[in-house]
Amino acid sequence: MNILLINSCVRPESRTKRLSDRLIRRLVSSTGSDTEVTVNEIELQKESIQPLDFASLSDRDKLAAAGDFSSDMFRYARMVSEADILVFAAPFWDMSFPASLKVFIEAVMVKGLVFSYAPDGMPVSLCRASRMYYVSTAGGPVGPVHYGYDYIKMISEYFFGVKECCLIQAEMLDMDGMDPDRIVDDKLNEIDALPLM
Repeated sequence: MNILLINSCVRPESRTKRLSDRLIRRLVSSTGSDTEVTVNEIELQKESIQPLDFASLSDRDKLAAAGDFSSDMFRYARMVSEADILVFAAPFWDMSFPASLKVFIEAVMVKGLVFSYAPDGMPVSLCRASRMYYVSTAGGPVGPVHYGYDYIKMISEYFFGVKECCLIQAEMLDMDGMDPDRIVDDKLNEIDALPLM
């Protein structure tokens, strides 16, 4: 089983990363002893992924049209396409997530490697992943809609072919009168008891 952690956390003591690390341990420990588990992590803050411009988009389209995905520019797309479980660690920033995650998604949306299109124009996944977990923390209230999770969920379902998506979220961590340590600890306990899909 291949688990891919896409880590868009920025702060060294990230509470989001703490939760995602616990989830990874839970996922690994839930597999049978006869199952080999590989965990790969992409730390987006340490990568040099650039937004697509005309030149890079043209290069990518030319290689993709030729079916040549050996270039390093396709490394992230290959990792997503080969993962069995996707885990996104994404703090709640500006109603969604850090910009590095959007640039990452832009880098992996490669036709012919991650997805193709059916005759009716609908995307058809070329990925293996069956599950996606989105782990997030927020200093204040998120509200009834989590735009970051909803976006990644739609990408995961429509383009990555993921059947099961799960949001793991801790909020109100920086509000007066709240106990952030207790909130995080409660969420860690929920992860430990999470019924895995």
